[in-house]
Amino acid sequence: MRFKNTTETKLVPSVYMIIVAAFITNIFVNIELMNSDTESTMTFSHFLPNIVLLLFGIYFHRIAQLFDFDSDGETLNFKNNGVVFSKFMEYRVKRAEFPKSKLLGFKVMDLGIYSILIIYIRSRSKRGSRKYRFNITFLAKKKKRGMIESLNKVLEKNKAVS
Repeated sequence: MRFKNTTETKLVPSVYMIIVAAFITNIFVNIELMNSDTESTMTFSHFLPNIVLLLFGIYFHRIAQLFDFDSDGETLNFKNNGVVFSKFMEYRVKRAEFPKSKLLGFKVMDLGIYSILIIYIRSRSKRGSRKYRFNITFLAKKKKRGMIESLNKVLEKNKAVS
């Protein structure tokens, strides 16, 4: 099975633009308020919208990632990539490609506003397992279920062989 969340992440650049435009607009409003004679002191409430926009921008930058999953063939491929400049360059890339026989387990953590796929694979270089984390926040529920079913099939096949 193959999954990509490109359709779910199409609105991400627009949201980035709205956040930046609102942030810059509020900065100019605060500058005008500081220069006006009617209001002599700036209070925390004047800066609160910018603080909220900054925190939302950081959170949105953290979760806005493309996710690719491919379980066709003998290998499993997982890849996270940034959204905004992904057509021009790869940045914030996290990738794992390994044979299906090395998969030891996986866990999907859905925290409501943030979802993570944690996979455990058998490692040659160190004893035990190796852990990878992938951001699957923008992956649709139907695609998440299909990915979980596919990974469960791989685990069942690995247990039957062992």
